[in-house]
Amino acid sequence: MKRKNFLIGAGILLIAANLRLPITMIPPILPWLQSEIGLAPSMSGWLTTIPLVMFALLSPVIAHLGIKQGNAKVLFFTLLILAIGGYLRVIPNSCFLLLGTILIGIGISGGNVLLPAVIQEYFPTKATVFTSLYTFTMGLVASLGTGLAAPLVKKINLPMTLALFSLIGLGGFLLWAVVVRIVPKPHHAKTTTQNTVTSINHYQLTWLITFFFGTQSLLYYSMLTWLPSFWTSTGFSVTTAGLLATIFQLCGMPMSLLTPIIARKKIGMALASSIVGGGFAVGAGLLLLFPGNFTANVILAIILGIGAGSAFSLCVVFFQKKSANFRQTAQLSGTAQSFGYLLAAVGPALSGYLQGLLHSWTPIFVVYTILGVLLLVSGIIITNKKPLNS
Repeated sequence: MKRKNFLIGAGILLIAANLRLPITMIPPILPWLQSEIGLAPSMSGWLTTIPLVMFALLSPVIAHLGIKQGNAKVLFFTLLILAIGGYLRVIPNSCFLLLGTILIGIGISGGNVLLPAVIQEYFPTKATVFTSLYTFTMGLVASLGTGLAAPLVKKINLPMTLALFSLIGLGGFLLWAVVVRIVPKPHHAKTTTQNTVTSINHYQLTWLITFFFGTQSLLYYSMLTWLPSFWTSTGFSVTTAGLLATIFQLCGMPMSLLTPIIARKKIGMALASSIVGGGFAVGAGLLLLFPGNFTANVILAIILGIGAGSAFSLCVVFFQKKSANFRQTAQLSGTAQSFGYLLAAVGPALSGYLQGLLHSWTPIFVVYTILGVLLLVSGIIITNKKPLNS
């Protein structure tokens, strides 16, 4: 039993390590992708957008398959697709790069949707601990990927760097192949599927959680994309803007670890909702008031990072705490992530379009501030709602 739990736990963390890495490693190495494999500049943005679109399209399908066939089994096949996609991107050809990115989007969708349910299924009494470790690992490796990608390309070369990062996905697949052979097969999945699918979408709580996940996704990916440009437009150098963006990413790491622990009880969920909504609202709003002030912008980058780092972890807590069983966790996760990542895919492009149209960041950050307030309010409402089917 101890050996089985160790393998499942190690598999969860290794899979989590690869859920953002294939996306966050791409922006720093775009110049090499364009110069060495001939990727058109107009296609560069698709390397980030394609996975988000795949998340939106496939999340409910994967959730349904997980309920019907078993979460561990479906996760195995999505990890295989993820590993294949990672190594297709090693081939120095733009078509293989885009095809690999599509497969990576499919593979990551499996981990995004099913890992919260897997944790709930195999570690029901330790869900808080594993959720903390899972979200922390995901964010940490993603941040390291952003920081190390360009130096590694300079040190070795582009194909070897892509192959090296893809080892994490391959390792996750191989370890989960062992796990699938030792975990028990699911029982009565067919009966439960129909009951879960027909009932969950009729609950107001489902759509509140979907709104919360979608809004935090839109804010996170929009800010990840445009904060450096905003900071350079206010007078900071490219290097300083990059430093502030790094602070934004890294300061979320402790909160991704602590939020599931804070949110174990109702009062903790309310506190975490205030941290998420308040972090986005205060950070985005005050950025407009302190242009060019380095100290103030460091503080605000920290506040934004704390809000962003707490947000995804709190969503996972909602998936687990507000569902009746691990199958329902998968369904709730799939529904929320489908709509959420659709917003995440639209958010950065829409922000960029509006900035180009209005030639001002002010309206955009005012909208971000309002969305932060709505996050806070919706999080409090979700906290006070009873779980599904209760």
